[in-house]
Amino acid sequence: MGAANTHYYATRDPLGSRGDFTTAPEISQMFGELIGLWLADLWDRAGRPAARYVELGPGRGTLAADALRAMARAGLAPPVDLVENSPTLRAAQAERVPGAEWHLDLVGLPEDAPLLVVANEFFDALPIRQLVATGEGWRERLVACQDTLFLPVVGDRSFDMIIPRDLLHADPGSILETSPASVAILRNLAARLLTQGGAALIIDYGYEGPAIGDTLQAVRGHAYANPFEHPGEADLTAHVDFATLKEAAELEGLIVHGPVTQGAFLKALGIEPRAEALTRASPDRAEALAMDRDRLIDPEQMGELFKVIALTAPGWPVPAGFE
Repeated sequence: MGAANTHYYATRDPLGSRGDFTTAPEISQMFGELIGLWLADLWDRAGRPAARYVELGPGRGTLAADALRAMARAGLAPPVDLVENSPTLRAAQAERVPGAEWHLDLVGLPEDAPLLVVANEFFDALPIRQLVATGEGWRERLVACQDTLFLPVVGDRSFDMIIPRDLLHADPGSILETSPASVAILRNLAARLLTQGGAALIIDYGYEGPAIGDTLQAVRGHAYANPFEHPGEADLTAHVDFATLKEAAELEGLIVHGPVTQGAFLKALGIEPRAEALTRASPDRAEALAMDRDRLIDPEQMGELFKVIALTAPGWPVPAGFE
């Protein structure tokens, strides 16, 4: 999964109607604007410190551009640091966010100021491990190659010792997912926030685990595909276990707020009045604006599946949307 996604993102712009999928910032400017105002409000109540805007996996830079525009109206104009490996996406980001600095990972981020971090649909693309229940206990699900075809197979090593007790005797075929890469990045991020101060906002589709279920999926041409076919040519993702991220952050000493649903979060930030204001300014776009708003907050679309958590350094205010 890691190797396939590294190739996939390095060789194309996967977003929009010509790509494979669409993210919330590409649906409507309202998404990025509200996140920008969320950051500005938190920064203001924290005493308006010198701060840096950091985004993990910033796509085309659309979210950053919309957020920075909204922040500027509130008096916040931070330097911008983007964590991105793809040359193709870096080029797109440079057009929308001139003056940004790029980094391959968190290690390269400056250490001179608090960090205001956004990670939208970032953790879902990190590699996972899958454990599968068998008649002989839990084993890891591996990938084999047969006649140029990739196939999932069951390994022979026992993993019973790391399975939660209430899942130990799950039905054969049950799958439990873990993401060591996600925990490692979360812990590194926590160390930065504890040292420098600041906050992080994580938005992604997922659940509060541990839970049984195979969520590995591939998307190609805005349709689901077989994850084991055409490696590196489709977007591979898995649902994010927010309970694990929350536990890791708390163990490091951060204060965790949420998770809440994306729909509840955006409503609390004022997406409905913002949609009304945009409609008054452009009455001819009323139907499209309503559709975009509903796509972001409707429980049957992105409103329930997508979750939001905020991580704050000790001493920072409680963020809006989590009171």
